[in-house]
Amino acid sequence: MSEKSSAEATEEATSRKLKNARDEGQVARSIELPAAAVTIGAILVFYMIGSSWIAKISNLFAKGFTFDKKTLDNPDLLATTFAHQAGEGFLLIVPVLLVTAILAVLASGGTGGYLFSMKSTAPNFGKLSPLEGMKRMFGSRAFMELGKSILKFSLVTTVLWLLISRQLDQLMQMGQMGLEPALTAAGIMIGESALWLSLSLLVIALLDAPYQRYAFMKRMRMTKQEIKDEMKDMEGRPEVKAQIRQRQREMATARMMQKVKDADVVITNPEHFAVALSYDPTGDGAPILLAKGSDHIARVIREEAAKHGVEIFNAPPLARALYFSTKIDHPVPEALYLAVAQVIAYVFSLADIRPGVQPMMRPSPKVPPSMQFDVDGKQVN
Repeated sequence: MSEKSSAEATEEATSRKLKNARDEGQVARSIELPAAAVTIGAILVFYMIGSSWIAKISNLFAKGFTFDKKTLDNPDLLATTFAHQAGEGFLLIVPVLLVTAILAVLASGGTGGYLFSMKSTAPNFGKLSPLEGMKRMFGSRAFMELGKSILKFSLVTTVLWLLISRQLDQLMQMGQMGLEPALTAAGIMIGESALWLSLSLLVIALLDAPYQRYAFMKRMRMTKQEIKDEMKDMEGRPEVKAQIRQRQREMATARMMQKVKDADVVITNPEHFAVALSYDPTGDGAPILLAKGSDHIARVIREEAAKHGVEIFNAPPLARALYFSTKIDHPVPEALYLAVAQVIAYVFSLADIRPGVQPMMRPSPKVPPSMQFDVDGKQVN
């Protein structure tokens, strides 16, 4: 992949770009983290079981050079003896192999997660290009790897120098010890030194892992034109269009539901349809339809109306007429003025009830034959 100019690629990578890169085997990877984890794990295992492990190895070697008369008289048994000793030797290193294998798997997914992609194993003849090879050799990534190697060498060298300086007196005293005490002291010294040296590798790994993540996301950056092209490509897909339309409908429904609290009355059918109307008595305009819906949306409209104290009026023919003839945020048709006016006058009278005043009788609004619909939206003759 050719490197883009940082001046051009200024936008963060989209989820689709990251998914495509992952499908091709491109993820953030730190080789330092698994290396440090495996090294520290192996050294810890040796440090914890080192004394018994060395004793068993010594016994195994001793047995390997010891032959009984039966084996000497029958050379065919040598192969069996060797296989048995090789098996015992393998069992001794099984704990180290298990620990390092588990740590290698866990640490490998520490930055970019776990991934298996056949595309990453396919041959890439573009890498055979001398020009691309020169870019990799002298690019920013190559210089970063060089700096990391220098830092690693410097850190390990410093730690090693400090360890030798601290243990110099002990090293000098080992020449005056017996063989076994000297070997024991040397083993302890080597184990501690190896552990401290491996911890220095961990410092490099902890610095490298976030950097690899940052560098990967920087390589994945896109230009504004790439984002526009991707959006055009995605919008052309039927499933994406359907998702966009679904999202638009959900947003429109949410906005519509927010208007229900401002309605003066909700006219229902009473289960299948619901329409919310608002009327300004100080103006000269007709009532406005704020929200409408059928089935589930109608139920939500009724719940919103009940929650905000909006009057719910059951008039099935009028509810169907308004639902099928009036758009949201539009005034009601002139043919329904009288029926709607009766309902709104009744609702306003409920809010103006005073002691001693006879309340207005509940009206039965009549819908003109031209505005009568069935539940399927067909005009009733």
